[in-house]
Amino acid sequence: MKLDLAQKTETALDGVLVVNKPAGWTSHDVVARVRVLLGVAKVGHTGTLDPAATGVLVLCLGKATRIAEYLVNADKEYRAVLRLGVATDTQDATGTVIAEAGGALPDRAAIEAVMGRFVGQHRQVPPMYSAVKIQGVPLYKSARAGRTVDRPARDFTVRSLQILSVIPTPPEVARARDAQVGVGGAPLAGPPPTTIDVTFDVVCSKGTYVRTLCADIGEALGVGGHLAGLERRRAGRFGIEEALTLDDLAALAGREAVGTRLHALADVLDGVPVLTLDPRAADGVRHGVAVPAAQVIGMEGQWEAGACVRLQAADGRLLAIGKVPCGSEDLKQAAPGTVIALEKVLA
Repeated sequence: MKLDLAQKTETALDGVLVVNKPAGWTSHDVVARVRVLLGVAKVGHTGTLDPAATGVLVLCLGKATRIAEYLVNADKEYRAVLRLGVATDTQDATGTVIAEAGGALPDRAAIEAVMGRFVGQHRQVPPMYSAVKIQGVPLYKSARAGRTVDRPARDFTVRSLQILSVIPTPPEVARARDAQVGVGGAPLAGPPPTTIDVTFDVVCSKGTYVRTLCADIGEALGVGGHLAGLERRRAGRFGIEEALTLDDLAALAGREAVGTRLHALADVLDGVPVLTLDPRAADGVRHGVAVPAAQVIGMEGQWEAGACVRLQAADGRLLAIGKVPCGSEDLKQAAPGTVIALEKVLA
């Protein structure tokens, strides 16, 4: 069911919506679909998911698009299927096979030992089939043109990694199995396995490529590997349990019903310190005027110089994101003329 777009003036949709992205859709596809379903011109996401992946896609609607940059740095949690024994040129199940193990595959103890070494901070070279830009050109465009581009390694951190199952897979089953997160079951009798599917949960920092992690684990085990399935289960505070499918979204009765599923701007920024302003400063913010420190009438939280803070009116309304020139203790005794610069006006 499509929402009546004539309703779009009745209720402003400003906030964060959590969508469960289906397999086969790009993140851009989902954004475009939500724009049509809700009749909202401004919709953006806070972190791309590959087309084959499913799960949490955090969307910013209306005024919330102005705070997207403050949400992208959150840790992510994934459930992934690593297929050991086969390496592909894209590091996932969509690519061409470039190597097969051809020999004995590791047992669970060896897999656990190697995967455990990937917890902590490491460096990772972005895959060629990715949206990372080198000299302004996305890597995937170079890859499709047959060019390999030198790209610098990036720091990433794996906070935790938990193996859920290790399933040896006979050849005919490996070819037929869908690249679907959470597929499991008892090992099947028959010919020796040519692949092993390892399902695991991982919590990692922004910018981690789970398919590259899978390829690196396969290489470390000496048998090759690729990502066979991926579901994002959490992005910062937003979890899969609250995510709406596109069908769920289409079935909601109207914009007011959709509004009940939105996270308010102030709520999603609850980890950002707060400065409460007097009425004169609050009015100035709405007109783009920086805030004199002397017009701050309340503070919540601690911060260092140069940190971003929420600026709110005395009644709690979120007005803007500001940047403070000094730490929280120093602001209490700031010199005359000290001002808080405006980063994003939200009022």
